Amino acid sequence: MFYYLLAPLRDAFTGFNLFVYPTFRAALAAISAFAICVYLGPPVIRLLRRVGAGEVVATGSETLDERYQEKNGVPSMGGVLILLALVGSTLLFGRLDNLYTVLALWTVVALGLVGAWDDWAKLSGRKRRGMSTKGKLVAQLLVTLTVVSVLYANVRDQHELVGLQFPFFKDWVWDLGIFYLVTSTIVVIGSSNAVNLTDGVDGLAIGCTVMVGLTFCVICYVVGERELSTFLRVTHVAGASELLVFCGALVGAGLGFLWFNCYPATVIMGDTGSLPLGGALGLVAVMARAEFQLLVAGGIFVIEALSVMIQVFVYRRTRVRVFLCAPLHHHFQMRGWHDMKVVVRFWILMAIFGMASLAMFKVR
Repeated sequence: MFYYLLAPLRDAFTGFNLFVYPTFRAALAAISAFAICVYLGPPVIRLLRRVGAGEVVATGSETLDERYQEKNGVPSMGGVLILLALVGSTLLFGRLDNLYTVLALWTVVALGLVGAWDDWAKLSGRKRRGMSTKGKLVAQLLVTLTVVSVLYANVRDQHELVGLQFPFFKDWVWDLGIFYLVTSTIVVIGSSNAVNLTDGVDGLAIGCTVMVGLTFCVICYVVGERELSTFLRVTHVAGASELLVFCGALVGAGLGFLWFNCYPATVIMGDTGSLPLGGALGLVAVMARAEFQLLVAGGIFVIEALSVMIQVFVYRRTRVRVFLCAPLHHHFQMRGWHDMKVVVRFWILMAIFGMASLAMFKVR
């Protein structure tokens, strides 16, 4: 909104020329998203308590369930606070004539509704475990296919934008063609569910999400600037620099939510937050043609998801548990690690993964 109001007035006052630059608007989006979260946090948390959106601890481990009895009743569905800040700030400082921005906004709102439906089914007592796994996956699939189909329709004639660029190779790009729909859908849904699986300790998922968001602020800026992308020999994506505003808002909203979600949490994001945040990261990676960099930058999310898959696969065949409990953060909790030790060490690893992801720009 501010871009359309103030940028045209730059001839009258040169200071308004700042609103032309995505970097400046991204900084304002981050600050405003943080402020919105901190300001709306207390009333939203009170409202969630009033409507009975209290968490019911069910980790699948009796030991952990007993350990976290004090978390019963902590308001869940706090993801609505993240979405209000993220969407609101992007609308204020983003450009709505940019396809990437519009698709990112649509995705977080749609997946947020899926997550809210799942959370409410759990909290209302109608379904203790929420939506069925199949039902949730179908809903995610419908949302994601809609988005990537629109995206594909707009980029299919541009070879480099439907190609998969491999790390460590200067000019090796695999033209996916129609399979772009398949790979993009897998990335978005996989990222959405990986963040969801990581959301199990106060501050863990949102802190890791902020770090990936910061990494993609840099990635979107680089691929959106022709000179930089040419110098680094990565795919130039015209218009991707506008995603910097969206990623900035995501970082600000994440930090604002962490204000309330840090140990001991006074609100939990639930699927209302984890599904859209993960989906947003996946979609930004697809639009920026940086799927492999997401795989590295989101290393903790990948490890958490793999730990669940390994646990299920091995246990079904051998009745042996590879981990004391999955996802992996529960394994370390069962070994006696304090929650904050798990969170901070995972944050440290996530920061290292983010730096490694950015280093992939130059290692070609």
